[in-house]
Amino acid sequence: MTELYGYIKALHLIFVITWFAGLFYVPRLFINQIEASLRPSPEKEILTKEFKLMTKRLWYIITWPSAILAVLFAVWLLVLFPNWLQQSWMHVKLGFVLLLIFYHIKNHQIFKQLQRDEIKYTSKFMRIWNEGATIILFAVVFLVVLKSAFSWVYGVVGIILLGILLMLGIKLYKKIRDKNPDA
Repeated sequence: MTELYGYIKALHLIFVITWFAGLFYVPRLFINQIEASLRPSPEKEILTKEFKLMTKRLWYIITWPSAILAVLFAVWLLVLFPNWLQQSWMHVKLGFVLLLIFYHIKNHQIFKQLQRDEIKYTSKFMRIWNEGATIILFAVVFLVVLKSAFSWVYGVVGIILLGILLMLGIKLYKKIRDKNPDA
């Protein structure tokens, strides 16, 4: 069974990448749909319909299947190598994976609300929310590459700094957008 390790790992990584691609893009579509709802008719209806369709396709054709397959291949890897569960870095990584699953489920709730034309968040909030997957990705990649639970302390500091930089970037982008709405 361990001769399958390379294939299982490759498939796991492919589906992790496509899962994150969906999680990076879907909040961007949420932002577009929220902003389209503020436009005058008929532009509002045309754009909203298109963003709903784009989001639905991304969510159900790419993001959900990728999430399920990434988790299945991860479980398969853990069945092949149960000793990984004894390593502290893996405990921390699995904590971030649970956080990623929570983030995914919360995006699903937002998706369902927007499909019903229920707008509960501002585009500014969604721009900040959009960075959640980025922060989790950084944490998981560093944990997997370094394989050290102690290094994750440095990683958390790095993630906080990354979060600060992302927030500064969002504020800078907002200033640019306020000056030039077409940016």
